[in-house]
Amino acid sequence: MAVELFNNGRHVCLAFYDLVDEEHDHAVQCNQFLIADQGHGALIDPGGNMTYNALLMAMQRYFPSKELHYIFASHADPDIIASVNKWFVASPCKVLISKLWSRFVPHFTTGRDVSGRIIGIPDEGMNVPLGGSIIKAIPAHFMHSEGNFQFYDPVAKILFSGDLGVSLVSHDQAAEPVKNFESHIASMEGFHRRYMISNKILRFWAHMVRQLDIEQIVPQHGQRFVGKAMCKRLIDWLETLPCGVDLMTQDAYRLLP
Repeated sequence: MAVELFNNGRHVCLAFYDLVDEEHDHAVQCNQFLIADQGHGALIDPGGNMTYNALLMAMQRYFPSKELHYIFASHADPDIIASVNKWFVASPCKVLISKLWSRFVPHFTTGRDVSGRIIGIPDEGMNVPLGGSIIKAIPAHFMHSEGNFQFYDPVAKILFSGDLGVSLVSHDQAAEPVKNFESHIASMEGFHRRYMISNKILRFWAHMVRQLDIEQIVPQHGQRFVGKAMCKRLIDWLETLPCGVDLMTQDAYRLLP
């Protein structure tokens, strides 16, 4: 079932929270997103083969796959983009991904030349026209991938944050927005301390995104943050979080006896 994040009659943002079957408890819970504007559509982090069929069917109610223009990929992990070959067959879409990962995308395909359908995003990011709007690819490098982008929709005022803001929650919880930030920290802290590279990077990110008008921060795993106050709580928390190499010591690099 799709959750409508935004709809003004011309511009629609949808989230799909339930496309990974709960019976697959060995697979990470992940969310997929669709933006449609005046006959143009883009998927954000559409996932792997496990989600492809369900996403293809679910999105048809809102936007035909044969008119899909773009796939925005935050990075190159399998849960982000492993289904790309099927999307290349089902639609005329082009994939936008960090230029660092653009030459890795063909490894998810059947070997034919798809170079004309892959757009490498430069490190500084880019603005991508979509219908009558633009989607901003903004730098999120080393959170957690070397070449990493988040996608900001200025019409909906939504930051699709990829692996930043992730929470490890049940499938039932994932579709619900965060209600109590303090209690929600427990489901985020372990992930962020391990997967984000350093607090230095988080501070750079916080300084950058405070310049955006954000009403929602929507990660690729777990629950979303709704309202300016809740988004500010997340940004403030991340800005001061020790993580990654900040926490490493020689004890993490020992030979086993």
